[in-house]
Amino acid sequence: MSNNRTEEEQKRELRNRRHFSFRLNVFFFITFAVFSILIVKLAYLQFVEGDNFRAQEHSIGTRPVAIPPIRGNIYDSDGEPLAYSTSTQSLYYTLDTKLSKEDGLALASRLVEVFDKLGLKTPKPLTAEAVFADMDFGGKVYYSYQPRRIKSGLTKEEIAYFSEHKDDYPGIEVVEESIRQYSEEKVAVQLIGYMKKMSGASSLEKYKDINTDQTDKTLEYLKKEEVGFDGLEYLYQDELRGRNGIKEYPVNNRSEIIGPMKLTKPVKGDNIYLTIDKDIQLATQNAITEHLQKIRTSQNKQERAPNAKTGYAVAMEVKTGKVVSMASMPDYDPSLWQGGISSEDFEDIKYFMSNGAIKDVQPPYKDDKERSKHPSSLVNLGSTQKPLTILLGLNEKLITSQSRFSDPGYFAFGSKGHETKVRNASSKANGILTASEALAKSSNAFMAGMVGNELYLRDGKAGVDVWDNYMKQFGLGVTTGSGLLNESSGSINYYKEIKNGSAQSALIYASFGQQARYSALQLAQYAATLASHGNRMRPQFVEKIEDTDGNLVQPFQSEVLNTITFPDSYWRTVETGMSQVKVQGFDGFKYNFYRKTGTSEQDVGGGRVENAVFIAYAPAENPTLAVAIVVPEGGYGGWGAAPIARKIFDAYDAKVGLTGTPNKALAPIEPVEPVAGDDAVAGDQQ
Repeated sequence: MSNNRTEEEQKRELRNRRHFSFRLNVFFFITFAVFSILIVKLAYLQFVEGDNFRAQEHSIGTRPVAIPPIRGNIYDSDGEPLAYSTSTQSLYYTLDTKLSKEDGLALASRLVEVFDKLGLKTPKPLTAEAVFADMDFGGKVYYSYQPRRIKSGLTKEEIAYFSEHKDDYPGIEVVEESIRQYSEEKVAVQLIGYMKKMSGASSLEKYKDINTDQTDKTLEYLKKEEVGFDGLEYLYQDELRGRNGIKEYPVNNRSEIIGPMKLTKPVKGDNIYLTIDKDIQLATQNAITEHLQKIRTSQNKQERAPNAKTGYAVAMEVKTGKVVSMASMPDYDPSLWQGGISSEDFEDIKYFMSNGAIKDVQPPYKDDKERSKHPSSLVNLGSTQKPLTILLGLNEKLITSQSRFSDPGYFAFGSKGHETKVRNASSKANGILTASEALAKSSNAFMAGMVGNELYLRDGKAGVDVWDNYMKQFGLGVTTGSGLLNESSGSINYYKEIKNGSAQSALIYASFGQQARYSALQLAQYAATLASHGNRMRPQFVEKIEDTDGNLVQPFQSEVLNTITFPDSYWRTVETGMSQVKVQGFDGFKYNFYRKTGTSEQDVGGGRVENAVFIAYAPAENPTLAVAIVVPEGGYGGWGAAPIARKIFDAYDAKVGLTGTPNKALAPIEPVEPVAGDDAVAGDQQ
């Protein structure tokens, strides 16, 4: 019995040993597997995720503070600075919505007391009323959360005082910032454009999601930085901006600084050199301003235009597309935008801040009813349309260079007994006319009867599409390709006229320039296309871009947008007529030149006004410069616009040279007496 028990115990012990050995092996296997996994995981963390964790550790241990970039400068073609940035200390105010206007005015008064005591003495010291206006309690210019700039260029004493008494002036903060400065001579201010704080620029599509997926801190836009909001400041924002600087502070887990700051300096943006020449630009601006004053007060009936308050001009090189001057007058002082504009100043300049040479800008009347009685910056071409009308007629075989038309002073169309008459200026009968003669004498009847009506009789409603195609090839009805923000393609009415009248009336009225409104830049491109015999050039505003060390970053070359090919005889026919157009202000001009005046009629606010329009290019033998002038309510184009163009040609000739060599001894411009009964001189009104 005992032997049996002993044998059973031995078997049990053997089984236990085997189980223990199996469990031990399983334990060692599991342990080995766990350690293997840990080793693989540690290797993965070290070699694969190591950089990420080190960056995360660095970010936890440091606090980066971005420094706004230093914006590049904008120069004219000779290197004269037109827009540049300087560093300064400014005082900003953030609106307290709970603060009453009375308390706000009291705060403004206290600020002025400090300015008067510690600030620099200026001819026009700040007043409490001006400071209160800059606070913008009504929210006309800023959102409630946007800081308002009160004063820039603080003295050391002002900075120290406001730093020590910050609690006494709620909402007040001293900020170091880069202020955009502009030429005191106000050179092409609407073309150069202006800037706004990033926090207030989100209305533009470009800035809405600009920081989305941006991982490079040096390229991240900051709410407090200023960005281009219009003109070239906007168009070349990316090139001008530069890169942020970064201040990195080592901190502990309580966000306390525990070591020295590491600085990555901001990178200055690139510098832009324009095709705009400062001297030619100022001559253009002055020519418009002086001529507007002259025609508003002139005693000459043909010249007098009492409501001419605005004028627009563009001068464009024919072969390159370079715009040497672009003026939208009156202009304004762009320094008002420095750091933010007051609501009062904004109200004063809002009709002058947009570039009327490229877009539809309303006339500068504060009263809405009065403003509706006056035309905007886009006007009908009037008779400046006629060179293209003749080219279309020749190319479509509607007329030949030798076609004859008997002009009784009008052209009648429509059903018998219900005819509509298209009349010449003063219903002047010109007799038998060729195409060139019709252009020289600006015959509406010829254009209507020989081109507009004939195109309708041949093609019917489809003739309007034929017309539209020619207009667009010459840059009318499409944007010029300038790239400027909100550039207008014009306002086309001939398709509307089909519905309101007929295809016949649409083509007839269009033939002498009464069915579409265009900008001065479009007219300049159109004139340059005529001058080059069919090369439509992209307007070019920038000559080159350089980095801060003067290295060339981007050169610019001329670009032909499209080419129109006509026989040489067609161009000769048109230019023969253009050479005979009589015009004011060009007496003593030493070059042969081609030109066309226009007096476009426009119905506004229940009344009819006449706009002065003019295009020209010179020298005739080898055109260098094309000029376009638009003077809303300027009257006859030969009187209200042409003399401005003469001064632009002279300025270009003196600085650059119409034949390649600057002409320092220009012939004086002698006044020309009006020629009684001369339709071309009196204006080719429709």
